[in-house]
Amino acid sequence: MLSIQLNHLSKKFNKEWIFKDLSFTINANDKVVILGGNGSGKSTLLQVISGFITENEGEVIYKVNDKIVPVDKIKNYISFASPYIHLVEDFTLTEMIDHTKIYKPFIKDLSTEQIIELMDLTHAKNKLIKQFSSGMKQRLKLGVAILCDTPLLLLDEPVSNLDANAIAWYKQLLKDHSKDRTVIVASNAIQDEYFICDKQLNVVDFKPAK
Repeated sequence: MLSIQLNHLSKKFNKEWIFKDLSFTINANDKVVILGGNGSGKSTLLQVISGFITENEGEVIYKVNDKIVPVDKIKNYISFASPYIHLVEDFTLTEMIDHTKIYKPFIKDLSTEQIIELMDLTHAKNKLIKQFSSGMKQRLKLGVAILCDTPLLLLDEPVSNLDANAIAWYKQLLKDHSKDRTVIVASNAIQDEYFICDKQLNVVDFKPAK
């Protein structure tokens, strides 16, 4: 059970404020969409929430079962899928799943074979990831993130590079494995990405006036 409090968050690159004085409460098991167009700062906010980049002002407070978790420990509680996350291209799919298991457990102690089957990538289990199409790579990123046993799931533009069949797969997988998890999706207002969300945060509302 993981909750997040964003307190007066501000982030800038060079001299430009991406967002300013952003406060928002994400309760345990909330399903939240961060909305905004390209370049609006939604991916930056998601990275700040993940602890991957640091805010310039304000703070992010994480609580697991009402106990505060230090930011340097939060990575143990997070799964993250994003177009800008790099995969180990010289691994086969099977090697990638086995490698991931070293750092994070999968739900229900799923075997590598079961995980690959849930990703609908059994035909590619011994294929090098560098030989994957962009859609297969995105399916792998999403599958790993959704199937890892973490209380916080972060998804950045999850249907990028997915065709209609893969989007249907993503929606079913997320629906099946999002119970009792806090989920945050960054989206360009594509409803298939955030169909599960019941709270909205529009990063444009926190742009400082020029």
